[in-house]
Amino acid sequence: MSLLLSSHAALAERLGLDSNSELLALALTHSSYAAEHAVESNERLEFLGDAVVDLAVADLIVRDFPQQNEGASSVMRSRVVNESSLASVASRLGLGDHLRFGRGAIKERGRERPSILADAFEAVVAAIYLERGYDVAREFVQRTLAPEIAAASTLQSTLDPKTRLVQWAEQQGLSAPHYELRAEGPLHDTHFEATVSVGALRVTGSGPSKKRAESDAAQRAWQERQNA
Repeated sequence: MSLLLSSHAALAERLGLDSNSELLALALTHSSYAAEHAVESNERLEFLGDAVVDLAVADLIVRDFPQQNEGASSVMRSRVVNESSLASVASRLGLGDHLRFGRGAIKERGRERPSILADAFEAVVAAIYLERGYDVAREFVQRTLAPEIAAASTLQSTLDPKTRLVQWAEQQGLSAPHYELRAEGPLHDTHFEATVSVGALRVTGSGPSKKRAESDAAQRAWQERQNA
Protein backbone atom coordinates (compact mmCIF):
# COMPACT_ATOMS: atom_id res chain seq x y z
CA MET A 1 0.00 0.00 0.00
CA SER A 2 1.38 3.40 -0.97
CA LEU A 3 1.98 6.09 1.63
CA LEU A 4 -0.85 8.15 0.12
CA LEU A 5 -3.35 5.28 0.26
CA SER A 6 -2.24 4.41 3.78
CA SER A 7 -2.75 8.02 4.83
CA HIS A 8 -6.19 8.08 3.21
CA ALA A 9 -7.12 4.86 5.01
CA ALA A 10 -6.04 6.42 8.32
CA LEU A 11 -8.24 9.45 7.65
CA ALA A 12 -11.21 7.24 6.80
CA GLU A 13 -10.69 5.32 10.04
CA ARG A 14 -10.67 8.57 12.05
CA LEU A 15 -13.90 9.56 10.36
CA GLY A 16 -15.53 6.19 10.95
CA LEU A 17 -15.83 5.43 7.23
CA ASP A 18 -14.49 2.67 4.98
CA SER A 19 -11.23 3.50 3.22
CA ASN A 20 -12.92 2.78 -0.13
CA SER A 21 -15.95 4.95 0.64
CA GLU A 22 -17.16 6.61 -2.55
CA LEU A 23 -18.89 9.32 -0.53
CA LEU A 24 -15.65 10.16 1.27
CA ALA A 25 -13.86 10.44 -2.08
CA LEU A 26 -16.63 12.73 -3.30
CA ALA A 27 -16.49 14.84 -0.12
CA LEU A 28 -12.78 15.43 -0.79
CA THR A 29 -13.28 16.48 -4.41
CA HIS A 30 -12.98 20.23 -4.96
CA SER A 31 -14.85 21.85 -7.82
CA SER A 32 -11.56 22.68 -9.58
CA TYR A 33 -10.67 18.97 -9.78
CA ALA A 34 -14.20 18.09 -10.83
CA ALA A 35 -14.07 20.58 -13.70
CA GLU A 36 -10.75 19.23 -14.99
CA HIS A 37 -11.77 15.58 -14.78
CA ALA A 38 -15.49 15.80 -15.61
CA VAL A 39 -16.64 14.34 -12.30
CA GLU A 40 -18.96 15.53 -9.55
CA SER A 41 -17.64 17.92 -6.90
CA ASN A 42 -18.34 17.99 -3.17
CA GLU A 43 -20.70 20.99 -3.45
CA ARG A 44 -23.93 19.03 -3.03
CA LEU A 45 -22.52 17.21 -0.01
CA GLU A 46 -21.40 20.56 1.40
CA PHE A 47 -24.99 21.83 1.11
CA LEU A 48 -26.31 18.85 3.07
CA GLY A 49 -23.49 18.90 5.60
CA ASP A 50 -24.15 22.55 6.39
CA ALA A 51 -27.63 21.60 7.61
CA VAL A 52 -26.37 18.59 9.58
CA VAL A 53 -23.69 20.64 11.36
CA ASP A 54 -26.23 23.34 12.25
CA LEU A 55 -28.65 20.76 13.65
CA ALA A 56 -25.99 18.88 15.61
CA VAL A 57 -24.71 22.04 17.30
CA ALA A 58 -28.24 23.32 17.99
CA ASP A 59 -29.07 19.90 19.44
CA LEU A 60 -26.16 20.15 21.87
CA ILE A 61 -26.95 23.73 22.90
CA VAL A 62 -30.59 22.94 23.66
CA ARG A 63 -29.59 19.84 25.64
CA ASP A 64 -26.60 21.19 27.57
CA PHE A 65 -27.57 24.85 28.02
CA PRO A 66 -31.30 24.76 28.90
CA GLN A 67 -31.10 28.11 30.70
CA GLN A 68 -30.40 30.01 27.48
CA ASN A 69 -33.14 31.69 25.51
CA GLU A 70 -33.39 31.61 21.72
CA GLY A 71 -31.32 34.75 21.23
CA ALA A 72 -28.42 33.59 23.39
CA SER A 73 -28.53 30.14 21.80
CA SER A 74 -28.37 31.65 18.32
CA VAL A 75 -25.37 33.75 19.29
CA MET A 76 -23.60 30.73 20.73
CA ARG A 77 -24.29 28.65 17.62
CA SER A 78 -22.94 31.41 15.38
CA ARG A 79 -19.73 31.43 17.44
CA VAL A 80 -19.34 27.71 16.78
CA VAL A 81 -20.67 27.29 13.24
CA ASN A 82 -18.72 29.70 11.09
CA GLU A 83 -16.01 29.53 8.46
CA SER A 84 -13.16 30.08 10.89
CA SER A 85 -14.26 27.37 13.33
CA LEU A 86 -15.04 24.79 10.67
CA ALA A 87 -11.75 25.49 8.90
CA SER A 88 -9.88 24.95 12.18
CA VAL A 89 -11.58 21.58 12.63
CA ALA A 90 -10.79 20.62 9.04
CA SER A 91 -7.13 21.50 9.68
CA ARG A 92 -7.04 19.41 12.84
CA LEU A 93 -8.43 16.47 10.88
CA GLY A 94 -5.91 17.02 8.10
CA LEU A 95 -8.57 17.29 5.41
CA GLY A 96 -6.53 19.75 3.35
CA ASP A 97 -3.88 17.12 2.69
CA HIS A 98 -6.49 14.79 1.19
CA LEU A 99 -8.51 17.19 -0.95
CA ARG A 100 -8.39 16.62 -4.69
CA PHE A 101 -7.72 19.92 -6.47
CA GLY A 102 -7.30 21.11 -10.02
CA ARG A 103 -3.94 22.53 -11.03
CA GLY A 104 -5.03 26.15 -10.67
CA ALA A 105 -6.37 25.69 -7.14
CA ILE A 106 -3.15 24.00 -6.06
CA LYS A 107 -1.13 26.96 -7.31
CA GLU A 108 -3.45 29.30 -5.40
CA ARG A 109 -2.73 27.38 -2.15
CA GLY A 110 -6.26 26.02 -2.00
CA ARG A 111 -5.34 23.56 0.75
CA GLU A 112 -4.87 26.49 3.13
CA ARG A 113 -7.94 28.55 2.26
CA PRO A 114 -10.41 28.65 5.18
CA SER A 115 -13.48 28.71 2.92
CA ILE A 116 -12.39 25.54 1.11
CA LEU A 117 -11.48 23.76 4.35
CA ALA A 118 -14.80 24.70 5.97
CA ASP A 119 -16.70 23.43 2.93
CA ALA A 120 -14.72 20.18 3.01
CA PHE A 121 -15.61 19.61 6.64
CA GLU A 122 -19.31 20.06 5.88
CA ALA A 123 -19.03 17.67 2.93
CA VAL A 124 -17.34 15.06 5.12
CA VAL A 125 -20.10 15.42 7.71
CA ALA A 126 -22.66 14.78 4.97
CA ALA A 127 -20.76 11.66 3.91
CA ILE A 128 -20.86 10.37 7.49
CA TYR A 129 -24.55 11.22 7.73
CA LEU A 130 -25.43 9.37 4.53
CA GLU A 131 -23.33 6.30 5.32
CA ARG A 132 -23.72 6.02 9.09
CA GLY A 133 -26.86 7.98 9.96
CA TYR A 134 -27.64 11.12 11.90
CA ASP A 135 -26.70 9.87 15.37
CA VAL A 136 -23.14 9.04 14.28
CA ALA A 137 -22.83 12.30 12.34
CA ARG A 138 -24.12 14.29 15.32
CA GLU A 139 -21.64 12.65 17.70
CA PHE A 140 -18.82 13.33 15.24
CA VAL A 141 -19.73 17.01 14.88
CA GLN A 142 -20.11 17.56 18.61
CA ARG A 143 -16.86 15.75 19.39
CA THR A 144 -14.73 17.46 16.76
CA LEU A 145 -16.17 20.89 17.53
CA ALA A 146 -15.77 20.43 21.30
CA PRO A 147 -13.00 23.09 21.67
CA GLU A 148 -15.06 25.65 19.76
CA ILE A 149 -18.18 24.79 21.78
CA ALA A 150 -16.27 25.16 25.05
CA ALA A 151 -14.90 28.55 23.98
CA ALA A 152 -18.37 29.76 22.96
CA SER A 153 -19.89 28.63 26.26
CA THR A 154 -17.20 30.52 28.17
CA LEU A 155 -18.05 33.69 26.27
CA GLN A 156 -21.71 33.18 27.08
CA SER A 157 -20.96 32.79 30.79
CA THR A 158 -19.10 36.11 30.82
CA LEU A 159 -22.19 38.10 29.87
CA ASP A 160 -22.72 40.93 32.31
CA PRO A 161 -25.32 40.15 35.01
CA LYS A 162 -27.90 42.63 33.73
CA THR A 163 -27.82 41.19 30.21
CA ARG A 164 -28.00 37.65 31.54
CA LEU A 165 -31.00 38.55 33.71
CA VAL A 166 -32.79 40.15 30.75
CA GLN A 167 -32.25 36.98 28.70
CA TRP A 168 -33.59 34.82 31.52
CA ALA A 169 -36.67 37.04 31.88
CA GLU A 170 -37.36 36.76 28.14
CA GLN A 171 -36.98 33.00 28.31
CA GLN A 172 -39.50 32.83 31.17
CA GLY A 173 -41.97 35.11 29.41
CA LEU A 174 -41.54 37.82 32.05
CA SER A 175 -41.40 41.58 31.70
CA ALA A 176 -37.97 43.17 31.54
CA PRO A 177 -36.26 43.68 34.92
CA HIS A 178 -37.14 46.99 36.58
CA TYR A 179 -34.59 48.80 38.77
CA GLU A 180 -35.24 51.24 41.64
CA LEU A 181 -32.27 53.26 42.86
CA ARG A 182 -31.55 54.92 46.19
CA ALA A 183 -28.49 57.00 47.10
CA GLU A 184 -27.15 57.45 50.63
CA GLY A 185 -24.29 59.50 52.11
CA PRO A 186 -22.51 62.74 51.18
CA LEU A 187 -21.68 63.63 47.59
CA HIS A 188 -18.01 62.71 48.01
CA ASP A 189 -18.89 59.29 49.44
CA THR A 190 -22.27 58.32 48.01
CA HIS A 191 -23.41 54.72 48.37
CA PHE A 192 -26.08 53.31 46.07
CA GLU A 193 -28.68 50.62 46.54
CA ALA A 194 -30.57 49.13 43.62
CA THR A 195 -33.62 46.92 43.88
CA VAL A 196 -34.50 44.85 40.83
CA SER A 197 -37.95 43.41 40.27
CA VAL A 198 -38.51 40.65 37.73
CA GLY A 199 -41.42 38.25 37.99
CA ALA A 200 -41.78 37.20 41.62
CA LEU A 201 -38.21 38.22 42.39
CA ARG A 202 -37.41 41.43 44.23
CA VAL A 203 -33.74 41.62 45.16
CA THR A 204 -31.53 44.44 46.43
CA GLY A 205 -27.87 45.01 45.66
CA SER A 206 -25.42 47.79 46.45
CA GLY A 207 -22.29 49.48 45.17
CA PRO A 208 -20.30 52.72 44.94
CA SER A 209 -22.04 53.70 41.70
CA LYS A 210 -25.45 53.27 40.10
CA LYS A 211 -24.03 50.84 37.57
CA ARG A 212 -22.30 48.70 40.20
CA ALA A 213 -25.41 48.65 42.40
CA GLU A 214 -27.64 47.52 39.52
CA SER A 215 -25.09 44.91 38.48
CA ASP A 216 -24.93 43.57 42.02
CA ALA A 217 -28.72 43.40 42.23
CA ALA A 218 -28.90 41.59 38.89
CA GLN A 219 -26.25 39.09 39.99
CA ARG A 220 -28.13 38.38 43.23
CA ALA A 221 -31.40 37.98 41.32
CA TRP A 222 -29.72 35.58 38.90
CA GLN A 223 -28.48 33.47 41.80
CA GLU A 224 -31.93 33.41 43.41
CA ARG A 225 -33.94 32.82 40.23
CA GLN A 226 -34.38 29.09 40.90
CA ASN A 227 -36.19 29.90 44.15
CA ALA A 228 -38.63 32.31 42.55
